[in-house]
Amino acid sequence: MVNDGATALGAAQPEEAAFAHPVSSGEPILEVRGLVKHFPLTQGVLFKKQVGAVKAVDGVSFDLIKGETLGIVGESGCGKSTLAKVLMNLEQATGGSVRYKGEEISRLGGSALKAVRRNIQMVFQDPYTSLNPRMTVGDIIGEPYEIHPEVAPKGERRKAVQDLLDVVGLNPEYINRYPHQFSGGQRQRIGIARGLALKPEIIICDEPVSALDVSVQAQVINLLEQLQGEFDLSYMFIAHDLSIVRHISDRVGVMYLGKMVEIGADLEIYDHATHPYTQALLSAVPVPDPGAREHRDRIVLTGDVPSPANPPSGCRFRTRCWKAQEKCAIEEPLLARPHWLTGPAAHDSACHFASERADDGGAATEGDRSGS
Repeated sequence: MVNDGATALGAAQPEEAAFAHPVSSGEPILEVRGLVKHFPLTQGVLFKKQVGAVKAVDGVSFDLIKGETLGIVGESGCGKSTLAKVLMNLEQATGGSVRYKGEEISRLGGSALKAVRRNIQMVFQDPYTSLNPRMTVGDIIGEPYEIHPEVAPKGERRKAVQDLLDVVGLNPEYINRYPHQFSGGQRQRIGIARGLALKPEIIICDEPVSALDVSVQAQVINLLEQLQGEFDLSYMFIAHDLSIVRHISDRVGVMYLGKMVEIGADLEIYDHATHPYTQALLSAVPVPDPGAREHRDRIVLTGDVPSPANPPSGCRFRTRCWKAQEKCAIEEPLLARPHWLTGPAAHDSACHFASERADDGGAATEGDRSGS
């Protein structure tokens, strides 16, 4: 693990090193391995003593391929937003590795971190609090140019901001307005324009449509898809709404209690889910057809989500899982492709008894084949 940002990207020219490795389509632009973020729990006032830790993110690994959209789903508290903040270095990682274009960035600081952040931007969840109410739209979108003046010289910044407003579907003449003069959907468009200002390669979207009406959600999602084609962007899209994630994502990762429990192409996850938690999530998605809804086989999970400060041993989902056996409490399942599954069901799943719902009756036998 690199502790010095200058050493990680080259002490002499960190800005140049961050862009020195072009990545072609189909190759990973962001590689995350064993990423950990623990928040300490302390006791005492004058003499604080650590008595535990909240394991918000605990060993997450995945790749983000250039030009793709990776959706991240999971219930509240599973660590999705913390994962996004750690990737942006807004929160310092406790452990693990984040590599951008082959360069370790999880321990960067100073000019090296500044160089990488130019190419990895973020769109925040709440369009009402992520914009400074005391700044005009022009100042908000143009602020990145103050930090990275090489992108747009001073004389060209006003036109650059107006061009960005036009790109996201807003009137360029709105440049002198304040955030309170816009609707929620318009504010989110302003947030997207700010994210595009530095011409990044990666945009991390932390639930960018959860605070918006359904019709406005569709407009923002369509805008993101359009911009991805125009600017060759790679997205990490975090959301609760599984239907939205399916619409925009090429691959989907499912998180539970700080862990990635299943990851695969959108078809593999939505039509051939093999992890019990993913199957429970999908069974809760609303169905517009009343007839189909009446005959639907819904999976109702019992019990509460365990505390991330004291997660269960072995498989973290075992306390709510109908497939749980003794092996699940002893041995933590790895996120890997089960050898007994074939076709679209053969994708990474962290379950000792991974199977599609139609094959649940054979799960125990499959588990025996996996060494239980």
